[in-house]
Amino acid sequence: MGKKSKAKREAKSDSKPAINVRHPLRSSPNWALLVVAAVGILLTSYLSWTAFQGHSVKGCSVGSSCDIVLTSRWATLMGLPTAFWGLLAYLSLAASAFIRRADRHWTIAWMIALFGVAFSLYLTTVSLTILNAACPYCLTSLAIITTTFVLVSLQRPDGLPDFSWARWIGKTAPVAAAMILMIHLNYAGVIGQPPAAEDPVARALAEHLSQTGVKMYGAFWCPHCQDQKERFGGSAKRLPYVECSPNGQSAPRAKECIDANINSYPTWVISGKRIEEVLSLKQLAEESGFKAPTTGTN
Repeated sequence: MGKKSKAKREAKSDSKPAINVRHPLRSSPNWALLVVAAVGILLTSYLSWTAFQGHSVKGCSVGSSCDIVLTSRWATLMGLPTAFWGLLAYLSLAASAFIRRADRHWTIAWMIALFGVAFSLYLTTVSLTILNAACPYCLTSLAIITTTFVLVSLQRPDGLPDFSWARWIGKTAPVAAAMILMIHLNYAGVIGQPPAAEDPVARALAEHLSQTGVKMYGAFWCPHCQDQKERFGGSAKRLPYVECSPNGQSAPRAKECIDANINSYPTWVISGKRIEEVLSLKQLAEESGFKAPTTGTN
């Protein structure tokens, strides 16, 4: 035991001391990245807000190329507006600008920008080849994220250990490509339920009903209410819908429905007239005075 202990002590004394690596730190936030990210935040915030509110963006008339893109199934991802995911990406880029450790900041920002460029290129390809339409807002977003990617690439800090662009891209590009493939398979309906596209006329009718004070009273458990919503497809979220049974079928009705004396579902109230049945889009258009807009192109 004595010889073994002595040998271990000698081996330990001969070993080299651990090298304490000091990573370079940034003296200030990455202001250039912050500026570009801020532009992206403004754009995607506006697009996200209009999508959540069910409003049309400025300059996108019903049936226009811009409208076709922004109401297609590619306009949502995992139940949320695609623009909202872009907003999260730009917010993440802005947050990464405050990371002091230079190598960590660059790695995180570059990976976010790489995926952002890949996703934007995918969406642009879809709009031009499948939808045969172009959206100025989407093209602007592509320009912003591309600028971000180029900027971050040029900002690569010196002294990254054993760095090689070929090895780096060889490790990161396949990951981004795999993620884009998974998203594409979701849109194609191979994985999960694909998002529903909006019919321009159904969307315009739903917006008209909301803007003219029409109300649709219903309950989530009511099959006739589901039938009514399905007639609007992806535009059902834009309907002026009032949920009368938020706490379940056996629970008391919502106060708004009690005050309106709602006794069956669905009940439409159009210009003071009550209609207690499922209506076709044509009937709703006639009752509300809706006229389908003429299509146009941007």
